Amino acid sequence: MNVRSILHFLGLVLLFLSLFMVIPVGVSFIRASGDLVPLAQSLGITFAAGISLFLATRKSEKEDIRHREAFLIVTLTWLTISLSGALPYLLAGTFSSFTDAYFESMAGFTTTGSSVMTDIESVPDGILFWRSMTQWIGGMGIIVFAIAILPFLGTGGMQLFKAEVPEISIDKLRPRIIDTAKALWYIYLALTTLNAVLLALAGMSAFDAVCHAFTTMATGGFSTKNASIAAFQRPAIEYITSVFMFMAGVNYSLYFAVSKGHIGRLWHSSEFRFYAGVTIVATLIVTVNVYRLPYASLSDATRHALFQVTSIMTTTGYSTADYERWAPLSQAVLIVLMFFGGMIGSTGGGIKQVRILLSLKQGYREIYQLIHPRAVTTVKLDNRILNKEVLGSIWGMIFLFLGVCTVAIIGMAATGEDIVTSTTTVISAMCNVGPAMGSAGPAENYAGIPTAGKWILIFCMLTGRLEVYTVLILLVPHYWKK
Repeated sequence: MNVRSILHFLGLVLLFLSLFMVIPVGVSFIRASGDLVPLAQSLGITFAAGISLFLATRKSEKEDIRHREAFLIVTLTWLTISLSGALPYLLAGTFSSFTDAYFESMAGFTTTGSSVMTDIESVPDGILFWRSMTQWIGGMGIIVFAIAILPFLGTGGMQLFKAEVPEISIDKLRPRIIDTAKALWYIYLALTTLNAVLLALAGMSAFDAVCHAFTTMATGGFSTKNASIAAFQRPAIEYITSVFMFMAGVNYSLYFAVSKGHIGRLWHSSEFRFYAGVTIVATLIVTVNVYRLPYASLSDATRHALFQVTSIMTTTGYSTADYERWAPLSQAVLIVLMFFGGMIGSTGGGIKQVRILLSLKQGYREIYQLIHPRAVTTVKLDNRILNKEVLGSIWGMIFLFLGVCTVAIIGMAATGEDIVTSTTTVISAMCNVGPAMGSAGPAENYAGIPTAGKWILIFCMLTGRLEVYTVLILLVPHYWKK
């Protein structure tokens, strides 16, 4: 294990994170929000830690980042940036508890959106801007950002990219990994800018528009308002946000293809058609179910159904209504959609659409072979035959995903939470959604969760964000053996 290379990379990550921290410092200064000093102190501490690690390990070999180190670097990166991200909350007095500050920061960088803030609108603008920015940074992945501007990592860059981005999407992107990461961020920035402009035109202030564009494209869900998007009471804002949440759940390699003129690639993608189909079907079911009660108007029922379906399925977590008051069928649909998540290669969480699709295809294949035992069948994705290793990896990931959920639910129940709260908060954390049900529903938050429960959910947020394998492999004793 090359410890020097690992610490060297963490130092670089902290340095780049400190550059991002300059922006909320500027926002605080311009808006005179009273949080300039704690934000500047956080920037200074993060920069000092980063430069110290960087200089102390600058003689480390650049090519020594192997597949093994990559898993540890990615996990440590999220733990470290979440620690730095918690500094503004602690220094500004937003939270008196380290657990709450770290929970909020981890929820930001993992784009989960689970919040322990009880009165968001009383928090200074600089802190709120930083809170939204943590989700934007974590949405595309600070690892992807880092390797885009760290060409001297050489071959190690590919190992980091594979640990952060599922391998099934890599071959659809540009062959040079650094160019790939840059292209992803350019597209990400362009969509975020467009979203912010449209939200401003629809009636949001410039500050709110930028903050919500950050958290929409990151499928994060942090809002500057206590009532989330419902606070604005503007159907235009809800429709714009619904569209961009759906767009945020699309595989970014498809946007790259479209930007190169290959528009047909979008509809030729089996995963995209499945993703769009699930969105339409789920919206229709919920619309029919909430029409008349509680919404007398079909247009209102459709608008709220579309918003909540896209919000929950893409794991954004915004809300325009308290869906705990909806009929049980609608609630059940939303819980199931948490598992679906966005497409692979998107900023969304969850198991991912392509894994669900391929699991359904594999299940049908098994049933078909029981009926026709001599038939030779295959599972295809976009006319490409998938081998047993890929399918086995998917089943393994789903099994581990559900296994972690099961253990975590038991742990949450042991803290004294009721079964509805325990189950839905764990699912929400693992799928990086945000709002759950019970005492952490869309009309409440996570402030009342016991300290032990918050740490369980922090582990779930990290594990879900990093596709399970990246975190669990570190818990295997054999990983640490030479």
